[in-house]
Amino acid sequence: MGLHPLEFSECYLDSPSFREKIKAHEAELDKTNRFIKELYKDGKNLINATKQLGMAQRKFAQCLGEFQFEYIGDAKTDDERCIDESLQEFSSFLKNLEEQRELMMKNITETLMKPLEKFRKEQLGTVRAERKRYEKETEKYYSSLEKLLNMSAKKKEPQLQEADIQVEAMRQQFQGESLDYVCKLQEIQERKKFECVEPMLAFFQTVFTFYHQGYELAKDFDHYKTELQINIQNTRSRFEGARSEVFELMKRIREAPQEYRQTSPISCEGYLYVQEKRPPPFGSSWVKRYCTFVKEQKILHMVTFDHRSGGKIGETESITLKSCLRKTTDMLDRRFCLDLDITDRPGTVLTVQALSEDDHKFWMQAMGGKEPIGQYLGRTFSKDRGIDAQLDDVGLNFVKNSISAIETRGINDQGLYRVVGVSSKVQKLLSLMIDEKSNEVDLSASEDWDVKTITSALKLYLRSLPEPLMTYGLYKEFISPAKGGSPESRIQAVHCLVHKLPERNRQVLGLLMKHLANVVAHSKQNLMTVANLGVVFGPTLMRPQEETVAAIMDLKFQNIVVEILIEHHGKIFADAPESCPLSPAAPVFSAPTRQSKKLGRQNRPLAVYNPQALDIQNVSAVADCSSLTTEETSMGSNESVSSQSSSASASETPIEKTDHPPLSSSLSSGSNSRSPTGPEPAPRASGESQPAATTAASEKEKPEETVTSRKAKAVYPCEAEHDSELSFQVGAIFNAETQRNASDA
Repeated sequence: MGLHPLEFSECYLDSPSFREKIKAHEAELDKTNRFIKELYKDGKNLINATKQLGMAQRKFAQCLGEFQFEYIGDAKTDDERCIDESLQEFSSFLKNLEEQRELMMKNITETLMKPLEKFRKEQLGTVRAERKRYEKETEKYYSSLEKLLNMSAKKKEPQLQEADIQVEAMRQQFQGESLDYVCKLQEIQERKKFECVEPMLAFFQTVFTFYHQGYELAKDFDHYKTELQINIQNTRSRFEGARSEVFELMKRIREAPQEYRQTSPISCEGYLYVQEKRPPPFGSSWVKRYCTFVKEQKILHMVTFDHRSGGKIGETESITLKSCLRKTTDMLDRRFCLDLDITDRPGTVLTVQALSEDDHKFWMQAMGGKEPIGQYLGRTFSKDRGIDAQLDDVGLNFVKNSISAIETRGINDQGLYRVVGVSSKVQKLLSLMIDEKSNEVDLSASEDWDVKTITSALKLYLRSLPEPLMTYGLYKEFISPAKGGSPESRIQAVHCLVHKLPERNRQVLGLLMKHLANVVAHSKQNLMTVANLGVVFGPTLMRPQEETVAAIMDLKFQNIVVEILIEHHGKIFADAPESCPLSPAAPVFSAPTRQSKKLGRQNRPLAVYNPQALDIQNVSAVADCSSLTTEETSMGSNESVSSQSSSASASETPIEKTDHPPLSSSLSSGSNSRSPTGPEPAPRASGESQPAATTAASEKEKPEETVTSRKAKAVYPCEAEHDSELSFQVGAIFNAETQRNASDA
């Protein structure tokens, strides 16, 4: 059984059982007081911990926003731009989330901490003061009573009457204090039920609102996450292709470094040891310098640089070369030496030493020597593999035969063109079809060659051509539009360049692109998307004349060109373009990138659930403007905080609604009853009205109603995005009306 009720009649008896009941009530209120103090302390700790979390999240977001990836080369792909900007997107997302968390913490302080502390101090504190007065009056009354009863009966009658009057007054005062105290005890016992729980309800509604806001932010972020995953996958695929090419190049350079030494028709570079002569008896010293020889002007720039001194760069010295002579070992006991006759220092000969015999030949040839030097002008796979691949009728027939076989027998094979065949079988098939010119084999009907062998042979044929299908001469022009510009300008540029290709090249390329588009159409089965085929065929169809790491870094742009050819093959290969720019446009490195959808609620604070009825005066004018209909009460305060739908796209801006239906709320702590007349009929369409007679009749049929209203004030503003929501500013007053029939009152 719970606490016993305290009857007012027992205040006059003041029985021991009555006192025990009072003690039980007092103990319960003491327990409530301790609970609120502990809850307030834990709430403070929660707020502080959340603030620390918020600070850490903001610092993390700041770190993300300040970092930026550097890239190799002169341009980035659209995928790389999106990845580069993703850190700023993540930072913005976290900052937005922390703004909502900070708002939640402020709301918790207003709706939970302050009301609980106010109840503890004002209500429970008042009871404790009443308790002290009650105990004081009890002590005073019973002391006076004992003193009266101990008075001698022999005292004069006036003295006895005066004592009786004093004790009677004290008794009445004690009983009055007892009545007040008992009333207060029971009032607080009942009040605590809603005074404590209502702030807790507001607290949880605020927490739920925060998590709902996080859910909305996650929905806004979801499309960007999907796009970014595609960007990452595309970049990873291109990286894998570039890495394998880099390893192959590194292997070839390691085997024959001199063939791949970077040369230029304008200048040549490398290290030379320069002899610095000193006056006798000090002799001379040899200093390592990095030298750049400009052939046309015959100027040699020399920079002192020693790797062992921490890589410190010295001053640059320039000389004009008149002639270069080999220095024989008879004249100087050092190998690989050259004597340079300097124009701007007549009579001065500068002696330099190359690093090796090959290096010595290189400098001799660059500075006017007659010894030849092997120069790498680009190689094809046909030299290595012994395959005489040509873009003739035999080759064209092989391409058609292969495409027909692949589309007939293996268009749905998973990993088509990615899964490679056995090298020996591939070479055998290509030799059979190309070298021996055996065009009698129908690959569509032949079971001797599996699909992966045919696809590998087709790729090997295209790689083994003396010149790539898209030619060395147009390589840079094809790459240029892929590095920037709008999608439309890229398509137009590639369209024009395709029609600059030789007729046979364009014919074979068109056949291949039409076939690859068919492969993409079956990507659900074969898993080969446009991006995957771009990675496979980019370096196969186009490559620079010189193999360098810088050229390999352009593989990703080769892939983009192939993707454009596949996706728009119908337009590109159908007819020649009506007009083309006279020269390829310079790449504009500001191509539009995928942007995440701007958050419609980014500057919109959380709506606040504040169920506490406030005593607000002089608000009748405001109340009339914001009166709340009863039928909208079903959503209550939840509607104001959790009916936020997903935000608009980046191009849309939320428009504040001014014609919302009035909001209603079931905040009244009194009666929860609804109008017994049933739900309100649906509103009529605009311009439609009921007949006057019907309206009058319905007015007569309605029973008389009494309306009790309570008011609530908005702590934070809210901006609506849909007709079902309400916009309001800080301090807006809301009426919650509860209608009761007069018959039910």
